[in-house]
Amino acid sequence: MSPILARIRGIEPTLTATHRRIAETILAEPAAVAASTIGELAERCGTSLTTVTRFCRQLGLAGYPELRLALAAELGRNDAAPREQGLIAFSPDDPASLVLRSLLASDLRAMEETAAQLDLQAVDRAVEALVRARFIDFFAVAGSAGVAMDLHLRLHAIGRPGALWTDVHSAVCSANARDRDDVALGISHSGTTAEVVEPLAIAKRRGATTVAVTNFPRSPLAEVADIVLTTAAQDTPFRAGGVAARHTQMLVLDCLYIGVVQRTHETSNQLLTAATDAVSKHRLPPR
Repeated sequence: MSPILARIRGIEPTLTATHRRIAETILAEPAAVAASTIGELAERCGTSLTTVTRFCRQLGLAGYPELRLALAAELGRNDAAPREQGLIAFSPDDPASLVLRSLLASDLRAMEETAAQLDLQAVDRAVEALVRARFIDFFAVAGSAGVAMDLHLRLHAIGRPGALWTDVHSAVCSANARDRDDVALGISHSGTTAEVVEPLAIAKRRGATTVAVTNFPRSPLAEVADIVLTTAAQDTPFRAGGVAARHTQMLVLDCLYIGVVQRTHETSNQLLTAATDAVSKHRLPPR
């Protein structure tokens, strides 16, 4: 079961206004909610007991008692392994030492939550699809394009043909050339980037296996994907969107890459050795 707070953040953008108030209250005061009755939470959010129960079911829980237990368990784990909390915002007077510690704490927590909630069966299915693929399309823009490029180049080095498309015109043209022997992988933190959603949807219609890497499991990108891999990054001022998500995206993509290498070990090892030898000739000798 994924961390409950990460799950709430993941579905928050798709909630109704009433359910969003409940989500915001829980995220702001998880310990207080864990100690509250359903009536107290409903009153605090200005809603009914039935609405709170429906919100719990949106999370895949049976009801409010299960939500309280999940919150208590997560808070207990955090207390057992305390970690410095990242700053929500930085002030002009914050020293570099505080900024660094905060960034480290935020990124470590995001990566731990990503690992805890990642669907490993979905990872295995994505890896198998990548191994079988005749061609792999990568669709990403802005911050997500950097991590997509890294995976594309590493897979290319072990004999997995593909291309990264950051221009939507080129992306939709390539997507239209896909079929059931191909894979299309779209990466978008928000899952709402049209330049990524559109070509992935086209590739799906053409019969390709579609994979989405996104922070939001109910996003438009997730809806057009056969396999959804979710991150658990939390946006903060100055680090919104792809910047906040980059390390968590890289963690997920690393899992895909290592999985492909494991399943093609002999061939991949030969190609990586050859690539290392070739690159070594372009390194300047030490002075």
